[in-house]
Amino acid sequence: MPEGHTVHRLARTFAELFAGQVLAVSSPQGRFTAGAALLDGSRLVASRAWGKQLFLGFADASARPEPGGAPSVPPDDDLRWLRVHLGLYGAWTFAGDGSSAVVHAIGAPRKRIGERDSIPAGPLEPLAPQGEEAWTPPAPRGAVRVRLVGAHAVADLTGPTACEVVSADEVRAVEARLGPDPIRDDPAPAGGPDRFVAAVRRSRTSVGQLLMNQDVIAGVGNIYRAEVLFRAGLDPLTAGRDVPAETLRGVWDDLVVLMRDGAATGAIVTTRPQDRLPDDGAHPGAPVRTGTVRQNTDGSAGSVPADQAFYVYHRDGLPCRVCGTPVLMKELAARKLYWCPTCQR
Repeated sequence: MPEGHTVHRLARTFAELFAGQVLAVSSPQGRFTAGAALLDGSRLVASRAWGKQLFLGFADASARPEPGGAPSVPPDDDLRWLRVHLGLYGAWTFAGDGSSAVVHAIGAPRKRIGERDSIPAGPLEPLAPQGEEAWTPPAPRGAVRVRLVGAHAVADLTGPTACEVVSADEVRAVEARLGPDPIRDDPAPAGGPDRFVAAVRRSRTSVGQLLMNQDVIAGVGNIYRAEVLFRAGLDPLTAGRDVPAETLRGVWDDLVVLMRDGAATGAIVTTRPQDRLPDDGAHPGAPVRTGTVRQNTDGSAGSVPADQAFYVYHRDGLPCRVCGTPVLMKELAARKLYWCPTCQR
């Protein structure tokens, strides 16, 4: 399942490609025909993420852009909202007319692109002869739930867990149920880090499980959960109420830095430079890994290779990068949990 930084990248991508444009909205698959009809011919004026939830705000086409091209944004209550939760298998794929680089896919299933949250942008051949304003989007591929077509790009949604048109009140109700989001400048309406600390401290549930609870903190997934607990030296099986408030505030502050970096770069990197060593058998007695977790930035100049990016995630059986103890893995609430039994006591 894509983590929160991926959904924030999606929100930014929609703003860059479609903000202020009147969009043609359809449901090639046919399962969202009624919802698509409510949005077809509307102008996209808002795009935002909260944790793993994406909200696209549509106004009447008469909401004209202001001088200078900036879209006029009516109040939230005057908009129709498309709410999307990608879940385990959802993905947005994009194509453009060649006028600008377009990210090919964000949130694609792991069976296609591993743990990468996207297929990176690249040069595209124009889909219409240069010099002509009109262009023909490529035909939908797969079971496309929603298709958005703008002046220069198209976005197709496949396999989401949730896809619905909602009111502003319904958007607010969803956001109110979610915990604070470390990537947002306004992390929660009810206290941000204070709300996170209080929610963990009043629970007997393990801190490792609480970090995956979107009502406690929004956007954290399996990778960030494992890595931030390692960086804090915190045993993931510790009951939330037994974790000092100061430690939890440190976890929050660390997530703010790590997740915002992930939203900016498209890759999760949690290791400090001095702790990076490839998982290639260079560790004394280490098993050789034939496959690694892939990153969106693999192959990019200056990027951290995926096999050096994590402390414990998907490194079970390999020596801890800090102490050399084999990394452990167990099932916790139907998800795999990774930790070092020595560094995280």
